[in-house]
Amino acid sequence: MKIADLQAATDVSRQALLNHKVYSQLAQPEALKRFMELHVYAVWDFMSLLKALQQDLTCVSIPWVPAADGVAARMINQIVLEEESDIGADGRPASHFELYLQAMQQVGAETDRIMSLIGDLNSGEDYERSLDRREVPMAAREFMKVTFEIIESGHLPSIASAFTIGRENLVPGLFRGIIVGLNESGKVQSDRFLYYLDRHIGLDEGEHGPLAFQILERLCGDVPESWELAKLAGLTALEARLKLWDAISESIVAI
Repeated sequence: MKIADLQAATDVSRQALLNHKVYSQLAQPEALKRFMELHVYAVWDFMSLLKALQQDLTCVSIPWVPAADGVAARMINQIVLEEESDIGADGRPASHFELYLQAMQQVGAETDRIMSLIGDLNSGEDYERSLDRREVPMAAREFMKVTFEIIESGHLPSIASAFTIGRENLVPGLFRGIIVGLNESGKVQSDRFLYYLDRHIGLDEGEHGPLAFQILERLCGDVPESWELAKLAGLTALEARLKLWDAISESIVAI
């Protein structure tokens, strides 16, 4: 199996996400707020996927030692640079998570819950306990559970596949769907959110996506078992996103 085979094996799930009904439901400000309040957890846990790869492909401990694969190390560091410290619309460095929070605040979406979770983690509180304490919505919890189970597997090709198939190769299409939904309504104005979406589309298609695929290919090599596990992780990540999109859609209908 190679990259083309992996993409073909996961395309049905990918197309289900690209054609999901949730994009057509974002016409009203309250619907967008609800979407963002649940989606923000996927924006946040993406960084843990990214950092899991960086930890294994580079050296982030002391004393430092050279990376086993200098090419892969450079690739992941290139992605980290912009995901963790990109330049926002105001010209200031910020992570993409922080850019998303700024967009949420501009449209009036609630950010206290996710920021309280971040505060707990900064204080060293247990992750699971904090999820309970902050009453994180079940749909977001189930999505993040899948992400962290893949990370905790410690299997690099699986982590890279969840990152590549489940995020970097998927996000441009998802975000275009959101933009179409917003533009068709004309009722929701958020230059910060549009900046975030456009920035991700450009980076993921032009740089991050191709780099992620190269990393995945280097990690799987000529090992059939690695490719099979990568396929499983990619499908698992896509199905988790589909369940999240379904839950968000149902939540919007219930407004």
